[in-house]
Amino acid sequence: MVKATLSSSGKSPRENLLLPTSERQSPSKRLQQQRPFHFPFEAAAGRQLSVSQAISLERLPYKKQKWTPVADFTHHAHTASLSAVAVNSRFVVTGSKDETIHIYDMKKKIDHGALVHHNGTITCLKFYGNRHLISGAEDGLICVWDAKKWECLKSIKAHKGQVTFLSIHPSGKLALSVGTDKTLRTWNLVEGRSAFIKNIKQNAHIVEWSPRGEKYVVVILNKIDVYHLDTASVSGTITNEKRISSVTFLSESVLAVAGDEEVVRFFDCDSLTCLCQFKAHENRVKDMFSFEIPEHHVIVTASSDGFIKMWKLQQDKKVPPSLLCEVNTNSRLTCLGVWLDRATDVKESLPLAAQPSHVSKEEQPKINRKESGDGVQEEERQSEPNMKKRGSSGDGEKPAGGDSLVSAKKRKMAGMLEKKKRKKKKI
Repeated sequence: MVKATLSSSGKSPRENLLLPTSERQSPSKRLQQQRPFHFPFEAAAGRQLSVSQAISLERLPYKKQKWTPVADFTHHAHTASLSAVAVNSRFVVTGSKDETIHIYDMKKKIDHGALVHHNGTITCLKFYGNRHLISGAEDGLICVWDAKKWECLKSIKAHKGQVTFLSIHPSGKLALSVGTDKTLRTWNLVEGRSAFIKNIKQNAHIVEWSPRGEKYVVVILNKIDVYHLDTASVSGTITNEKRISSVTFLSESVLAVAGDEEVVRFFDCDSLTCLCQFKAHENRVKDMFSFEIPEHHVIVTASSDGFIKMWKLQQDKKVPPSLLCEVNTNSRLTCLGVWLDRATDVKESLPLAAQPSHVSKEEQPKINRKESGDGVQEEERQSEPNMKKRGSSGDGEKPAGGDSLVSAKKRKMAGMLEKKKRKKKKI
């Protein structure tokens, strides 16, 4: 599914809890389901309204070379327009200027509730696999949420000003954030703390990791600084004609760039040259998202002109993409997300979402992951036959049979010695 959104303002009570659906107006009348899903993805668009934000989803069936958008449902989500959106294999979450995060179950087509913790507009939302959601807001906080229990695991005062954007490394061990305090911050998600702070000359509004995590880009106005992870220094700068509103990696070295204009450009991050450009919309492009399904590599664009368009990328990125379909939402769009049906989503749960398992000698070394109230943690360890398995519950795995017998004998011997000592004292 593809999804787009907007932003406005509003106030709401601030409590760190998930509001049960029973305490809210039932959305069943609004979420009018038409028929079961038979297609790999859907599109959703948000309309900029003065009081509420509506989200309409488009079903995108695939027939030969033509994809036809079909309206699915509309729901008034917030008391203000949307500012951020994120998706995983089950849920869509939306952030708004009303300071809340709303959750939607795409399998059941219901409003799942709301997260109320931030004190300011929600500026960015990122899922990591199916187990964790990370949010950032104008209050300078970055929050890590359990995406199953929907509890706040960790709240970090990340920036002195607003958090404007964040991005999670593909390994889940690092995250980058930028804010209005003119800093680029690296976060150690293994220990849940700040790892590095880099002062930059101006406020950056976008930061993004490459698919393999070997490089990342930081966007300031119309300039893109390309960093390499091994050196943590700028390897080059890409300059766009106008202010940049969205970037997305099409591959490890090719970056799609959209800004306050109707044109989308593809840049090579190594040579820093423009590979191609094409007119995507009649107005500025607000957001983009790329994904792969069998036989197709697709980029989706959303614009202030109200259109969501889907483009088929060519193998040679010097060749402009071809239009697959478009839909006019009659709205001013601000952000975009893609929800893929699990059956067609080529990406499995990322490491954080995986449950730890016992590791044999032959499989050394492996990664043992721990999720706790201190945030999202991941540790590399050399496994041993009697290694304890740690999960979100914190329960340990029982040691192997031989080790348990040895331990039992030791405890028995210690007990006998203690009894002898007590008898001697009594005598």
